[in-house]
Amino acid sequence: EQILYRFQGCQLLGTTRETGREAHADQSVIILHAKVAQKSYGNEKRFFCPPPCVYISGHGWRVMQDHLKGEETKFYLTVSVFLQQMFACAKSLFISDQDKRKHFRLLLRLFLGNRQEVGSFQSRMIKVISKPSQKRQSMKNADLCISSCSRVALFNRLRSQTVSTRYLSVDRGAFVASARQWTAFTITMGKLEDQRADQGDFVLSEGFICYGCVVQLVCTESGVALPPMVIRKVNKQHAILDVDEPVSQLHKCAFQFRDSPQSYLCLSNDTIIQYQAPSSVKDPSRVVLNDGSCWTIIGVETVEFTFNQGLACIQTPVSPFPVITGLEVSWIRQVLFTTPFSFLVRVQSVRKVGFLYQTNLITVCLRS
Repeated sequence: EQILYRFQGCQLLGTTRETGREAHADQSVIILHAKVAQKSYGNEKRFFCPPPCVYISGHGWRVMQDHLKGEETKFYLTVSVFLQQMFACAKSLFISDQDKRKHFRLLLRLFLGNRQEVGSFQSRMIKVISKPSQKRQSMKNADLCISSCSRVALFNRLRSQTVSTRYLSVDRGAFVASARQWTAFTITMGKLEDQRADQGDFVLSEGFICYGCVVQLVCTESGVALPPMVIRKVNKQHAILDVDEPVSQLHKCAFQFRDSPQSYLCLSNDTIIQYQAPSSVKDPSRVVLNDGSCWTIIGVETVEFTFNQGLACIQTPVSPFPVITGLEVSWIRQVLFTTPFSFLVRVQSVRKVGFLYQTNLITVCLRS
């Protein structure tokens, strides 16, 4: 088994942002987590950073909450929580040096307020590393490189203190430095001619992100984007201007605004600002950074489960939750699939798919 760590802890309280009016409404569970995790050694605890997060959304949760009359309408998640939001994160997960596995998955178990289990949800595979690689990366270590159009998270940590960690995040359309929530960004690399191009002419390029490249960070949820920036390697609080090696997981880096070369992406308490970085007196190929302009970059994954549970009583929890990756439709009226779960697909036409029912009455809605 590659399922290693389970969310453990408290309750998730609050209400969804949507109000459910129909008895059959979609329910979504979104898990955000890093692609790699550092192993702890001895008494040291290297907590997962950024911490795995869970978001719950959809009309169906409100419908289910209203249906549980006479009971405590709380959704139990085995993670630490923030009130008034359908959001939770696990800040105390770490990997002991006694564990020899090189990869693992997270397992989320979701319960309703009556202790009825909805099911379990798996994350994507996470790679275990001992420490960030300081060597120049190659194709042999492609899983440690950052690809263009992949998802990343950025955080700032003062003097390696966990309590000082701030994450680059988006709140109501504005970029902020948050101590509790982090945002997944799509990082895209521009072509070489974009070094002097207008901001609106940013042309995407494929491949691995390398230092010295023009990149753009776009919030995967809201679409809010930062201006094009040049990513720079950081060493001893200096941005190195003449390095072009691939960017690797958990590298320290800085972001130089393309249209304002002296300005760097920086945080000041909870605010995102531009820091005017002076050149190094001893070495013109370096600029001096402050604490707030040194960022750690890490690849992240987003796993989303959307289903329709209805108001039926779940006698047996769904574990693990089924994932449908594709459905081939031919000239048939009715087909019964037999797998670890039994599904019934009703097809009214080649282009229109009705509802997909599971024997334990959890319903997944497929739309053409």
